[in-house]
Amino acid sequence: MTAFHEFELIEWIRSQKGMSHTNLLGIGDDTAILQPPAHSELLLATDMLMEGAHFTFPPATPELAGRKALAVNLSDIAAMGGSPHSALVSLALPRSRGSEFAKSVMQGIMELAAEFQTQLAGGDTNSWNGPLVINVAIIGTADQSHSIKRSGAQPGDWIFVTGALGGSLESHHLTFQPRVREAVALMETVTIKSMIDVSDGLASDLQHILVESDVGAVIQSKQIPISPRVSSELTDAERLQKALSDGEDFELLFTVSAEQGQRLRDQNPLSIPLTHIGKITAEQGALLQQTDGSTTPLENTGWKHQL
Repeated sequence: MTAFHEFELIEWIRSQKGMSHTNLLGIGDDTAILQPPAHSELLLATDMLMEGAHFTFPPATPELAGRKALAVNLSDIAAMGGSPHSALVSLALPRSRGSEFAKSVMQGIMELAAEFQTQLAGGDTNSWNGPLVINVAIIGTADQSHSIKRSGAQPGDWIFVTGALGGSLESHHLTFQPRVREAVALMETVTIKSMIDVSDGLASDLQHILVESDVGAVIQSKQIPISPRVSSELTDAERLQKALSDGEDFELLFTVSAEQGQRLRDQNPLSIPLTHIGKITAEQGALLQQTDGSTTPLENTGWKHQL
């Protein structure tokens, strides 16, 4: 096992292909220098992932842990209708695992960064006797005044979700594809009123849109797209509950007008499933409508962040 040396790791990162960017001063100075496109606004997000809470070894590999750390940030940019630009990466590396482990973590980050044309602009590295901790701060861009917020939903809007939900904690949370390209394709087709990525679970993340928009919703239980990752040995009610509350699906949950929703339902512009699951109401609160037409409150059963 090779001992960890911070500056050797930094030089190794700089030596990797695809690390240059024409409009940015990146790794090597005290700060990076950004030159955002004209008439654009900057989108900033950050997430900290901790071994034992957000991934474990196994089933994760160092590469997958690094990949996930960047992927969750790319998902946040997608949910705002933006394009990723650059990222800062900070690592707290376990001394016991050595430099090859550190390189593997960075390899997972860099491969996904290259796929989504995201420049690694800098960050920080430290070693300690604790577990792996990865913090990514991402910078994205959006056309001025065109970023999508959670607060734009209106009564009568249709609610859609990409992909399928549930069962992600088995392995999908390490390998999911951030829906950056899908968000762009949707924005080119319709006017999205509000949007969020499904990180804590549909039942929980929908509430964020409803609270910020000061509206309510009715969700059709039979329309929730349940992932094949959810065990078929469970009852229908149990499978639905997992789709509503498992979290870490990182699909897009969004609203559009009924007219544009009909267009999306008739002709899906994406290469993945797109499902109309309900509608926004003027009366606050979220309801789950059963197949017999009865409704029950949609309980906020997703992941709860606690300090």
